[in-house]
Amino acid sequence: MADPRLTPARPDLAARHLQGTVSAMRFGDGVAREVIDAAAPLRREPWPDAALDTEALKGERVTIYEFTDEGWAWGQLDADGYVGWLPANALVPPGPPPTHKVAALRTFMFPGPSIKLPPIEALSLGCRVAVTRLDAPFAVTAQGFIPAVHLAALEAREPDWVAVAERFHHVPYLWGGKTSLGLDCSGLVQVALNAAGLACPRDSDLQEQSLGAPVASLTELRRGDLMFWKGHVAIARDAATMIHANAFHMRVAVEPVALALARIRDAGGGDISSIRRLPSQG
Repeated sequence: MADPRLTPARPDLAARHLQGTVSAMRFGDGVAREVIDAAAPLRREPWPDAALDTEALKGERVTIYEFTDEGWAWGQLDADGYVGWLPANALVPPGPPPTHKVAALRTFMFPGPSIKLPPIEALSLGCRVAVTRLDAPFAVTAQGFIPAVHLAALEAREPDWVAVAERFHHVPYLWGGKTSLGLDCSGLVQVALNAAGLACPRDSDLQEQSLGAPVASLTELRRGDLMFWKGHVAIARDAATMIHANAFHMRVAVEPVALALARIRDAGGGDISSIRRLPSQG
């Protein structure tokens, strides 16, 4: 059965490339759009208080299959394939291809070449922008001026994705979030791996199914291993400590593995379901 999180299909509408494999009243080709806001919520249903499933960052491309009169757009994110509803006013026709990405945890875009001007918006790690020229110390885009020191070339890769995750230490927990304003456990893993140029699904169960190779025992735990429970994922910093976004601390926390194991078990979260090691971790 197709996973509805990753399959652009509803009883009344589905992507045309799924014709013959799913049932729907009609099929559509979809139109390309780009996220223009710093972060756009992708919700399960087309209303503001619907569950937040994930966020799309500035510069991400989306294939949209329906726009509603109420200002919502239903489609699929190109990067990780997630399907849901986005605010239509957060999307525009694709512009020039992005050339750079935000490499700082957070930065500001200014309306002119001065840090004394009121910022237009705040951009999070991973946002993508098309730089038209450098006007030191700024990188200039069609929308505004960004401190060049906070950007990296689109093809740049962080050498240590665990160190990227550690930069989010103390960031508040937010279900479905993936920015420095708030993120959840699988969002932390996805953002950190993406910064290192590694593809990563959005949700922890998908990550457990597709990332890395199994590690036999906690006694073999090493930096970069992913530790999975039902509905949760944490990142090993070393053999004894881990970092994870979690609802107990309501933030990204670093704690001893043994302490976390006991607390999660006592709270009814069960035992670890698997440990996965990415190829780059040796």
